[in-house]
Amino acid sequence: MSSSALIIGAGSGLSAALAKRCAEDGMRIVLAARTGEKARSVADETGASLHLCDASSIDDVDRLFTAVDAEIGTPDLVVYNPSARVPGPVTDIDPAAARAAIEVTCFGAFLVAQQTTRRMLARGSGSLFFTGATAGVKGFANSSVFAMGKFGLRGLAQSLARELHPQNIHIGHFVIDGGIRSKRTERQDDGTDRMLDPDAIADAYLQFHHQHRSAWGWELELRPWQERF
Repeated sequence: MSSSALIIGAGSGLSAALAKRCAEDGMRIVLAARTGEKARSVADETGASLHLCDASSIDDVDRLFTAVDAEIGTPDLVVYNPSARVPGPVTDIDPAAARAAIEVTCFGAFLVAQQTTRRMLARGSGSLFFTGATAGVKGFANSSVFAMGKFGLRGLAQSLARELHPQNIHIGHFVIDGGIRSKRTERQDDGTDRMLDPDAIADAYLQFHHQHRSAWGWELELRPWQERF
């Protein structure tokens, strides 16, 4: 029986690379995205199904997992990618926008973790991964909202690892410590590998998924060799 993956926050960049890497691994893939605009081409390329879901919505996440139950059963791997930024001085930030961003970055991760672990515990195995950032280990000026969300995400992952590793559920938190290359002008690589390659990140996720449980990690920091900050 083939393994399966659910990737939440699907779109271009890392999510697309993960979907392609999982497809290469022979996994059945389900993608979930707030809108289908960017995710549709990834679904078509990988043969994945696509569901629309606001990850910060209790009802949306519940409906997503009910649909996934019917489609592929309990996934072997679930990856939570969504995050939101509200940059600027703390004095100027709209509180409603800040709350909405934190709900996407952190509360949505809790909702997905709850639905995922209920199913994986019933089966007795599985991997649940969260995409973090440098902002989850150190705060930067004018980035307080992003830091709150990512610090919370890291705390969630660390707590879940201590709770669930002894129950055969592998938790992973990935600190993406640098910019990920993309088609955007400022994110294009000049041939020096100064930007993180999304395909290389995806490889690291799958390697983490395949770790032997006698030597599980709960966190992996990925950093370009030229990163200076």
